Amino acid sequence: MWLINSSIGRKLVMSISGLGLILFLTFHMAMNAVALFSGEGYNMVCEFLGANWYALVATVGLAALVVIHIVYAFILQIQNRKARGSERYKVTAKPKGVEWASQNMLVLGIIVILGLALHLVHFWSKMQLTEILGGHEALVYEGLVIAPTNGAALIAYNFSQPLIVVLYVVWLAAIWFHLSHGFWSALHTIGWNGKNWIKRLECISNVYTTIIVLGFIAVPIFFFVQSLMDPNFVFEYIKSTLG
Repeated sequence: MWLINSSIGRKLVMSISGLGLILFLTFHMAMNAVALFSGEGYNMVCEFLGANWYALVATVGLAALVVIHIVYAFILQIQNRKARGSERYKVTAKPKGVEWASQNMLVLGIIVILGLALHLVHFWSKMQLTEILGGHEALVYEGLVIAPTNGAALIAYNFSQPLIVVLYVVWLAAIWFHLSHGFWSALHTIGWNGKNWIKRLECISNVYTTIIVLGFIAVPIFFFVQSLMDPNFVFEYIKSTLG
């Protein structure tokens, strides 16, 4: 099958899966932004996207996209290294016109994967996975029982911890670099490859990626600052989400 055996096919699969993941990130960022304005509203979204059949189907589809994207990324990286052979060792300067992100997509991808694992441990495993396993508590904080659908409480708890906030910011920075190149490159691969469109696509990708990443970063920064300003913020906030 040409999608698997040919270089063009692999790049197309990589691009389509990448664009699908960007759409998901857009939705996820918009969902997270609700937490900045209403914990109750955010929890309504979390409950809607819990262990319901449609959410589970979407989760499986998302996981498949992630796996496909990662597998094809490594295949293309290996393919490119084989194609260059020993020539890659002769490069001593940055090629003209090639941005840093495009030369370090594999490293950025690895950081993104590690950050994803961190995110799964802190949130998905305590929310949807806990519901799937029949659990009724995601966390107990100072005697307060946090339910799996109480995403707002988990956000307040996790993002009151400096190390977690720093790790998330580093992860999101890597996502920005990865997407700033990957977004326009994917659009270029699927057909928007006219000379007049290259610079436009790069600009659109940078702006869109910046909006997504800033939207994500705003949440941990907001809750961390709140916890610094008020030592009782986390406890009171979590208590307020319990009704």
